Amino acid sequence: MAKKTKKSHVEEMSDEQFEELLEEGAPVRMPVEAEEASARRKVKRMNKRLYEIELFRLQAELVEMQEWVRTTGARLVVIFEGRDAAGKGGTIQRVAQYLNPRVARIVALPAPTEREQSQWYFQRYVPHLPASGEIALFDRSWYNRAGVERVMGFCTAEEYRRFLHQAPIFERMLVEDGIILRKYWFSVSDEEQEARFRSRLDDPMRRWKLSPMDLESITRWEDYSRAKDDMFVHTDTLTAPWNVVESDDKRRARLNAIHHLLSTIPYTYVDKPRLDLPNRPPTTGYIRPPRDTQTFVPDHAHDIEVAAAEGKHGRQREGEH
Repeated sequence: MAKKTKKSHVEEMSDEQFEELLEEGAPVRMPVEAEEASARRKVKRMNKRLYEIELFRLQAELVEMQEWVRTTGARLVVIFEGRDAAGKGGTIQRVAQYLNPRVARIVALPAPTEREQSQWYFQRYVPHLPASGEIALFDRSWYNRAGVERVMGFCTAEEYRRFLHQAPIFERMLVEDGIILRKYWFSVSDEEQEARFRSRLDDPMRRWKLSPMDLESITRWEDYSRAKDDMFVHTDTLTAPWNVVESDDKRRARLNAIHHLLSTIPYTYVDKPRLDLPNRPPTTGYIRPPRDTQTFVPDHAHDIEVAAAEGKHGRQREGEH
């Protein structure tokens, strides 16, 4: 098990630490094949302590940027694209971790319905664009058409050509209307992608991330590469350029993407009103109702403490008795 990390900014285990435990073998062991692939890749990972310190600093800046967006009425759209297992989701989680969900929303749309398939392609994305003082983080976006739909044959050649023509126009309209648009492509090597897939195969906590479509991407690596190159030719514009994030090392990728995003937003620090807790008023005689008149959830935490003190380790599934 990984050594417990001392951190000044959180008292409990963070998402990052929990992910590290999974990746390093606790409580679910990574398959041997994935570990060997990782060793062969020899990916130089950023020092964990340096990463955590800088990540927290950048997240504090994201909170400041969010306050600027909220108070100035700015509208920010950030698109995260890339191959499956490229690290988009983890980066989005770190971006949104301390942000107000009423201000910053993650947009991850499911497959289009039959009705949506009959609409103008961009129509299903328009309702998710931000209003004044909002941030929209797109976990994949309209670029599905240039990627998975193109490679897997989910769109016609004519629909694909129309997308490449209309996407730059659509994005120019967004920018001309005042929306701040940022686009990030997470680039991962074939070896790293395969290793990440393997690490999820026997991991019940992350098995849901794999789908037959994800596995199909391994056999269509070059097809996806060509589709990405063609997409860049048509949509890497001066108005809405693509920003490529090298993501074989997730730590570096997250820091680089967040730092770049902050560096391109013209936010300033907003003075916040001072808040003081009011004095609690004297009691007026209120008495709580008896405990036996309410239904409380069982004290599972106490049971765990007792079991730990007795040296027992309960592995029973919830609902099994």
